[in-house]
Amino acid sequence: MRKFLSDLWLLTVRALRVTIRVPFAIIPNLLISLFFLLVYQGGLSGIAALPVFGKLPYINFILPVAVVSGAVGGAGGAGQSLIRDIDSGYFMKLRLSPVSRTALVLAPMIAGMAQLLVQTALIIAVAYAMGLTLPHGALSLVGLLVLTAGWGLAFAGYAVAMALRSKNSQAAQAATFVFFPLLFLSDTFVPIRAIRAHWMRIAAQFNPTTYVFNAMRSLLSPHFSTTVYWHGVLAVLLSVAFTLSWASWTASRSLRKEL
Repeated sequence: MRKFLSDLWLLTVRALRVTIRVPFAIIPNLLISLFFLLVYQGGLSGIAALPVFGKLPYINFILPVAVVSGAVGGAGGAGQSLIRDIDSGYFMKLRLSPVSRTALVLAPMIAGMAQLLVQTALIIAVAYAMGLTLPHGALSLVGLLVLTAGWGLAFAGYAVAMALRSKNSQAAQAATFVFFPLLFLSDTFVPIRAIRAHWMRIAAQFNPTTYVFNAMRSLLSPHFSTTVYWHGVLAVLLSVAFTLSWASWTASRSLRKEL
């Protein structure tokens, strides 16, 4: 365990340093998330007057969409960082060393998660200036960051696995577009009970993003539900377990093929 933690620490610090050296890789994704927030709030905020919203301000309802959409950038950054190491040959050197395979794939995931947390803090600050309220004070903020970190870690695991399989930056980046079906086949713009299409309600009920959204919205609502929040946490934990296992298995399989 001590060796694993040491390997993870060293590899994560290196991944973070690479991210810091290329700050402009973060800015486009941040701007896209802020664009979502501004456009949705500006164009759709009037529907918050409907009874189905329960008097929840639309900025509180739509903020999780901007936050979760940022997971694409964090995940893409993790995948692109791995692709650069593969192209330079550095990743092969690491795999031939006694470094932990789990640490090898987990480090860029953690770096992507850290990038997402910084981005989320900036988005929340902008949303607060637009009228966001935190009904439960620090609990709302901390709960949001916990869910964001977990979802970012899960999506980064997916990006890392696709980077290991494709070994191509364009293919790895394109793979992150799976996020958009997850985003829009959910209760993105209105509560799930207000979705008219039956098939979309069914899709939303099986979509883990729905539970993440609802957990975040519960934190931003005066009527906080621990059950809803823990459902979101469970969805995040299952997603992290799946993508981390997939990325670790892909790394081991790739190494066996090339040896």
